[in-house]
Amino acid sequence: MRVWLMALLLTLSGCASQDRYIQWETEAPEQFPKLTAIGYAPLATQPAKEQSQRVLMAMQASKIAAYRELAEQVYGQQLSASSQVRDWMLSDDNIQASVTGVIRGARVVKSYPVGEHYVTELELDFSQVWALYQQQHRPQKVKQVTYF
Repeated sequence: MRVWLMALLLTLSGCASQDRYIQWETEAPEQFPKLTAIGYAPLATQPAKEQSQRVLMAMQASKIAAYRELAEQVYGQQLSASSQVRDWMLSDDNIQASVTGVIRGARVVKSYPVGEHYVTELELDFSQVWALYQQQHRPQKVKQVTYF
């Protein structure tokens, strides 16, 4: 019995030490969603003297707001909350929200003034995101393994 067990262990350990060549193949997802986001910024409260400067600042602020909305859709939003109770009554209630992430491949669909606000619409096509990711990271799966 011991001889048979030793022979089995030697056979299995010999399989683990063989040289091999692994060929990889990149695999694309079946579907690519498209996300949209809209950002708003008021024109009147922009800190500039000239109207043209306020418009440019509102354009930039609405674009940043739209990118934040995209980041919230992609990465989610982190919430931190605290409440205090004194004498069986709620005395203080705080909620903080934040989002962190990198958005690549989004495009501006429209940017236009509406009344006293500036609006920017963004679109994030995940086929474009996947193509950008492929250029940088090259995720792969095993295509073939050849043992020598």
